[in-house]
Amino acid sequence: MVTRGMARLLLGNGGEAALELTLEPWAETRRIPPKQTWVVVTHSPAADGPWSGTLREDEPFQVDHRPESVTVWVNGNCFHPSDRDGNPVDAADWHCPAQGSDDDDS
Repeated sequence: MVTRGMARLLLGNGGEAALELTLEPWAETRRIPPKQTWVVVTHSPAADGPWSGTLREDEPFQVDHRPESVTVWVNGNCFHPSDRDGNPVDAADWHCPAQGSDDDDS
């Protein structure tokens, strides 16, 4: 989902083992537990976009999947992972606006 400079990407792990998630270009690695879905949120530097895109212009994400891992290239100026309810999955400060906010507090 993309709205007003914010994009959300759902990542589900339907497997029996943790799925390695790498968030680029920061090389941040997390493990999505089995049977859980996480959300990766990013924000565009401008309130109405644009996204830089890796393969095509104006795409907030690119996803590369391998059998036990997934890499998400985030094309915004920051990211924050959360569960489906919006609860952060870690306590890191990613200098992003609060999830659901349209203001850039960075």
